[in-house]
Formats: sequence, C-alpha cells, structure tokens
Amino acid sequence: MSAATPPATGQGSAPSADPAATPAADAPSTGSTDTTDTKDITGTSTGTRKPKAKPKAEPHPGTAPAGGDGRDEGRVRALLRHRGLHKLAVLAVLAAVLVPIAHAKWSSGSWPEALTVDLTDPLTDTNDWIIDNRDSHPLFLYFFGHISNGIVASVRGVYLVLLALGWTGVTAAATLVAWRTAGARTALTSAVSFAVCGLLGMWVPTMQTLALMVVAVALSVVVGGLLGLAGGLFERAFRVLRPVLDTMQVLPAFAYLLPVVLVFGIGVPGAVLATVIYAAPPMARLTALGLRGADPGVLEAVDSLGASRWQRLVTARLPLARRELLLGLNQTIMMALSMAVIASMIGGGGLGDRVYQALSSVDVGAALAAGIPIVLLAVVLDRTTAAAGEHSHAPAAPRWLRGLDGWAVAAALVAGQLADSLTWPRSWTVEIAEPVNDAVDWMTDHLYSGVPVVGGTADWAGHFTSWVLDPLRDGLQGLPWWSALLIVAALAWLIGTWGTALTATLAMAAVGVLGVWDESMNTLSQVLAAVAVTLVIGFAIGIAAARSERLERLLRPVLDVFQTMPQFVYLIPVVALFGVGRAPAAAAAIVYALPAVVRITTQGLRQVDPAALEAARSLGASRGQQLRQVQLPLARPALLLAVNQGVVLVLAVVIIGSLVGGGGLGYEVLFGLAQGDLATGLVAGAAIVCLGLMLDRVTQPTARRARKGA
Repeated sequence: MSAATPPATGQGSAPSADPAATPAADAPSTGSTDTTDTKDITGTSTGTRKPKAKPKAEPHPGTAPAGGDGRDEGRVRALLRHRGLHKLAVLAVLAAVLVPIAHAKWSSGSWPEALTVDLTDPLTDTNDWIIDNRDSHPLFLYFFGHISNGIVASVRGVYLVLLALGWTGVTAAATLVAWRTAGARTALTSAVSFAVCGLLGMWVPTMQTLALMVVAVALSVVVGGLLGLAGGLFERAFRVLRPVLDTMQVLPAFAYLLPVVLVFGIGVPGAVLATVIYAAPPMARLTALGLRGADPGVLEAVDSLGASRWQRLVTARLPLARRELLLGLNQTIMMALSMAVIASMIGGGGLGDRVYQALSSVDVGAALAAGIPIVLLAVVLDRTTAAAGEHSHAPAAPRWLRGLDGWAVAAALVAGQLADSLTWPRSWTVEIAEPVNDAVDWMTDHLYSGVPVVGGTADWAGHFTSWVLDPLRDGLQGLPWWSALLIVAALAWLIGTWGTALTATLAMAAVGVLGVWDESMNTLSQVLAAVAVTLVIGFAIGIAAARSERLERLLRPVLDVFQTMPQFVYLIPVVALFGVGRAPAAAAAIVYALPAVVRITTQGLRQVDPAALEAARSLGASRGQQLRQVQLPLARPALLLAVNQGVVLVLAVVIIGSLVGGGGLGYEVLFGLAQGDLATGLVAGAAIVCLGLMLDRVTQPTARRARKGA
C-alpha cells in the first residue's frame, strides 16, 4: 500500500464528544476516505473539521494519525510494509543461494541443450499422418468433414442472400436496424458507411467479409453462450473455464492459425473456425458473469413461486443478464472483425485478402482502400450492438413513419432489382489508391529522411533500433537464463502470490524448453520497448483527458476509430513512414495499444471519489498534489489494468509486425505457415502463448493484492 493511500475514518472509532466533529464523522465512506489523503498533502489531519479547535501536534506526513482508525490503519500499513520487506528478504536469501549454484553449473548463460525438448519428429509424424488420412479416415470423413461442409454451405448461403438483396437492399436493411436500435445518428452513419464501401470499389469483398463474419459470429455466440451458460450455472464448470478463458485472452491471434490449418487446411472453414476460437471467449466470460451476478432477491422470488430450473433461467436469469449478453455480442463482433485480415492468410478471402495482398506488395493505396471498409463495418456494428446493450433507442417517431420503415426496405430492394444493379455500379466508384500512393511517395521524399533539425522518420526508426531495441535485445539474449527466471519469479511474487509466480516462471521456462529462447528474447525486447513508450504516452494523454472535458470529447471519436481498426491496418501507415524493420513493428504496436491505455487511465482517474478531491482542494492542494497524492493512488487498480492491457495488445501486434521485418517468434510462425512446416510454426506459436501468459501474470496483480493496493 502506498503511503499516500488514505485510511478509513468513521469505521470502528469512538464517536467524538465535540458536536463540530459530527459532520465529518458522518460523511459517507468511500472505502478509503479522503481525510488522510489531504493530510498527506498539507501535513494536517481533517478527521474532525473544527476551525476553532486547539491545534494538536502534527504527525509526520504519510504516517497514520493517532487514535482510533488511525492506529488501526497504521498497524495495517506497518504490517503490509513488513510483509513487503519479508518478501524482499526471502528473495535476497534465495538469490544468494541459487545464483552461485546456477552460475557454477551454467556459466555460459545460454539455455542448456540438455533442458530442451525436440518436438520436430513427433510433430512431423503427426503432420504426415493427418495429410495421409485426411481423405480416408472416419474422423475426417464423418466429423471434421461435415463441419467443414456445413461452414462452406453457410457462408455461401449468406453471401448469396446478400448479393440477392443488392446494394440498395443491404444498405436500407442495415440503416433500418441501426435506426431502430441506436437512433438516427447511427442510422446515418450506417448508410454512409455502406455507401463508402461501394464508392471505394469494395462492395463485393465487403459482402464476402460480411458473410464470413455473420457465420463466424453466430457460431461464436452459440459456442460462447453454451460455455458461459455452464460456467454461470455450475460452480465446478466455472472453476474449470476460468483459467482456460484467462489463457485464451492473452493468446495472440496467430496462435490459432496453425492448429486449425493442420486439421481443416487452407480455406473458408479454417478461417471461420480460427475466428470462432478467437472471438468466443468474450461471449463465454460475459455470459457467465451476467448469470452469476443475477439479483438473489429476484431469484428467490421466482423460486418461491415454484418455478423449475428451466423457468428460472428463461424468466429471471437471462433477462437480468441482458446487458452482459449484449456486451458479449458486441465484443465478439469486434474480435471477429479484427481477425478478418489474419483469417485471409489461411483462405478467408474478402477485404482481409485485399489488405494482405496489397501489404505484401507495399501498395499502401490499395491496402487503405480495403482497410477503410473494415473499419467502417466495425464502427457500424459496434455502435448498433453497444446501443442495444445500453437501451439507447431513438426518440419515438410518428406512428405513420414507424409503419413505413419496412416498406422503405422493400422499395429499396425492388428498386435494385429493377435497375438490374445488384452490386455497386462501377461508374460510381472512386479510385483512391493512386493519390494515396502519390502522397506516400511525397512523404517518402520529404519526411522519410533529410528533414532539417528533427531528422526524418527513417532516422527516428534507425535511432530507436540502435539505441533502444538492439541494446535491449542483446541484453536479454546475453542475460543468463536462470537469472531471467529469477527476475520473472520475483516480479510475479511481489505483485501477486506464490501461484502467480509459479505460473509465470513455468511459462518462461517453457520457452527455453521449446528451444526458441533467443527468438523469444528478441520478441520480448520489442514488447518491452513498445510497452514503455505506450505507457508514457498513454498515461500522459489519459491524465490530460481526465482533467479536461473538452479534450476527452475531442479524443473520443479518434479512440473509437482506432479501437475498431483491425491489427493489420496499423501496418499500412508505419510501412509508408518508417519502411520495414523492428522499429515499424513496434510503432504499429504502440498505435494499436494506445487507445486502450488512454481510455482505462481516463476512466480510472475520473472514477476517483469527488469527495477526496474536494477535501484536497479545501486544504489548498495544487492540481499536481491532487494528482500525485489523491487521484493516482486511488486509481491504482485501473492503472495496473492499463499496464496489463497495454502488454497484451502490444504483444499481439508485435507478432504481426513480423510481416514488416519484426522478426522473432512471429517470423517463425509465418515461416511455418508459408512452408507447411508444422514443427517450426507450432513450436513458435506455443512459445508466443507462454510469453503472453508470463507477461500477463507479471503485470496483473491478483484481486486480493489489488484490493490491498487500493
């Protein structure tokens, strides 16, 4: 616990005899009251607000006030400090014992060959067996084969329906749904978004992506909903699901590709199932959360009426969990769309394939023309589903107008059929690839290098690589493996528990056992550097936005757009500005993770109890003192969550950054996908999983530790 954390007052202390002290004692508690926060600023206690009381001796700033709650809080602080010192002492003793032994046995520092496990032969044999039996074994013919055929038929059916509706019918139907759900503004956004998809000449790829997403989201909702239903109704199922969902949350999307390709091959089925595996966990987690958080009073009332378990689920639990269910749908859609480009690498097609192909040829204009519709689809679906979850409906329209909306869709459909133009007319398209590429060429000529004083973007990338990335990578690769494990264990134990430390250490050790230690250290160096820059910029912007309503309003649409962009889209501008290499990969990761860090930081600071800030201001605290000694300590859980999310998001894009020269584990995965080398790709994917799990455990404290810190 920080010394600036305020002790609770008015809980367990004897009432004051002075009537002037009563209002302060009766003030509502915030879980950690505000009075000592202000004392830390001014050195005086405000536990009793008596302007004419005789002043007492002032305690040292940061110490607990004497008497009552102050003594209790002082004991708690002393106990926590004692525990922290105890942990440090234990770590020092363990290091003193283990370091000489490890140095004597493994003085070279590199991961010992004797501790690695070669999985090449078994994985190659498995790959060969699957290839040899894919067309004949009953498991593939009567199980996986039927799943694959069902997915292909579903995607094809949805795609044909969308084409049959025509561009007028699809646009009108999407606008109607958005209007009924979220209001006129979202309806206008929906109409404009689909029109822009057509103007860019991407109508057919947009419908292909939409068909793929409809099937993938439907399967994700079914699978995630069933898992969440089991976790919400049965405690044992919830305990089993929780670590699985925690692990899946930190897995980069690349980790899902190889196993799916191994079983289903390249094509639409593999792309859909990889998307389902990636997008189902939010639905499962939020469904379980909503069911478990149902009001006990309502459930007891339903039981008293003699309702069966099924009736209680349908009439009480599910309606009470409506908000969480719709939020799960929203998050599932967003994650499915973020997989659109990645799924194109294994045959997903649609807009993702256009982005991937353009990015491979460094055609920034073509990539942007295909990337904009993905963003627009994400924005429309996000606004519509989020409004449904928040009960945010449009103002009531006249009855005659509400009755015409269905006829408007039918009229638009008929108009499209009569005009014999089911796809967007080619004469109505606008070519943006050439002007965008011209702008990129201009930036390359004027900003890439040779800029007076500040230097060009290529110079920045070179300096970041030579001054930050290279030393960090060399330092991590030169660090003895056993000392890296000790550092991970110490950090995880200090921020969490023994279980956290054990999980993080085993995950880190698994990287070495898999035989990809150096590649993992290369990836880890990029993650650490990108996270450091992300947190510095994100915390600064988040603090500024929390202190300025106007800035927050200006940032909100920008953050909305950035959070709905698929990961691949961020590679387009960094390639244009920075070329290829590890620095552009880190830059893309920073831009991708920054919105989440800014949002969580702003929200955490804004949720600080206003009474604490008011007490600090009443004692003459400056804005800087309010921030340092009141807001930041009370927002500590939110800040730790921002760090954790920044790490997870940076890792996801740093892996994808291997497409632009990032190297490391991402390159090994891509090489395995391209060459059909299951051993190389799957081992690297498993190492990514272990690295993500380790970083998650090291940066996210347990709930018990977070409550103590708060």
